[in-house]
Amino acid sequence: MKKFKIYNGKVITPYKVINDGCVIIEGQKISYVGNENIQSDDFVEIDAKGLYISPGFIDIHTHGGGDADFMDGTVEAYIKASECHAQHGTTSIIPTTLSSSNEELKNTFSVFKAAKNSDHNGADFVGFHLEGPYFSMEQKGAQDPRYIKDPTIEEAEEILSWTDDIIRWSMAPELKGAMAVGRMLTQRGILPAIAHSNAVYSEVQEAFENGFTHVTHLYSGMSMVRRINAYRYAGVVESAYLIDDMTVEIIADGSHLPASLLKLIYKIKGPSHIALITDSMRGAGMPEGKSILGSLKNGMEVVIEDGVAKLLDRTAFAGSVATADRLVRNMIQLADVPLTDAVRMMTSTPARIMNIDKEKGSLLPGKDADIVIFDGNINVQFTMVKGKIVKNAIGSKG
Repeated sequence: MKKFKIYNGKVITPYKVINDGCVIIEGQKISYVGNENIQSDDFVEIDAKGLYISPGFIDIHTHGGGDADFMDGTVEAYIKASECHAQHGTTSIIPTTLSSSNEELKNTFSVFKAAKNSDHNGADFVGFHLEGPYFSMEQKGAQDPRYIKDPTIEEAEEILSWTDDIIRWSMAPELKGAMAVGRMLTQRGILPAIAHSNAVYSEVQEAFENGFTHVTHLYSGMSMVRRINAYRYAGVVESAYLIDDMTVEIIADGSHLPASLLKLIYKIKGPSHIALITDSMRGAGMPEGKSILGSLKNGMEVVIEDGVAKLLDRTAFAGSVATADRLVRNMIQLADVPLTDAVRMMTSTPARIMNIDKEKGSLLPGKDADIVIFDGNINVQFTMVKGKIVKNAIGSKG
């Protein structure tokens, strides 16, 4: 069992920074965190050189990266995307689907299982996220309208019978049958989330009480204030603000949401109720130029420029190409958020939302050794996933 000592760094906790900190790793777990520089001949020593030592980033909503998309339907695509994101500090990843046929879903589940059990140098696959196909047609965004439909308990149970890896499912709660499906998912320990929804406040209230405690990519593909028969109604966005315990996730790439909205969301919801997500497509971590949104087989040609994917006619965004380090950097530089809060929204908060906070999300003894080292500009120098070094630009000895 390998033992590592990471020392001479600034250790980030959810609430403070420990100067001259030290982290000891034994096998896949953390065994010590503090400011005592423990000595032993057994350690492989890693000098953090005064940089920040952080919990690994947790991306709970991504479609791919490194020129690979999870809908490509191959183990190689899963591994390629996870390894790309690990280079940017992501140590835990939740692959996400687009609305598709049930046959495609079945294949994707088996591919995910194989990728999850493979030996690779990327982020840990902690579970699967179904985005769709139960969406509002008015708020479908880039989702394929051929597959959008109302949910039924029978179909949802059939899909769940094909895999035990699903840990969250995003849908529009105002659709007929959605409340029953939400209750069923909650009973099974799966997070139902509000997405691509045209709901009003009363519908969101009911949804929250039926297990829909999280909002997928706030502001994207959802209602805001609506006017119905001359009367105004709060939409999903306002409802997320009004319901204190509702958690939200945001694409903090600096394009999908401007600095003003990043500041507003942070001011109202706070770091304990916000998860930063990439929602990235295959263009994440890739140079600007032509790319494909969705699978190589059935996807749509798009162009990456100005740090975001756009339709070829430049009339709309076609997806995020963000990586986790960029999200943290933007929250600090664009939204004026303290470093500890920015990191918290990429680590402990998403871990708690996804109910994996007993193993991940903070640097504490007994938790997985998912660790990132970065400088003051959030340039990632080192990534460790469950005690395995997958990026090392600072060296080690011993």
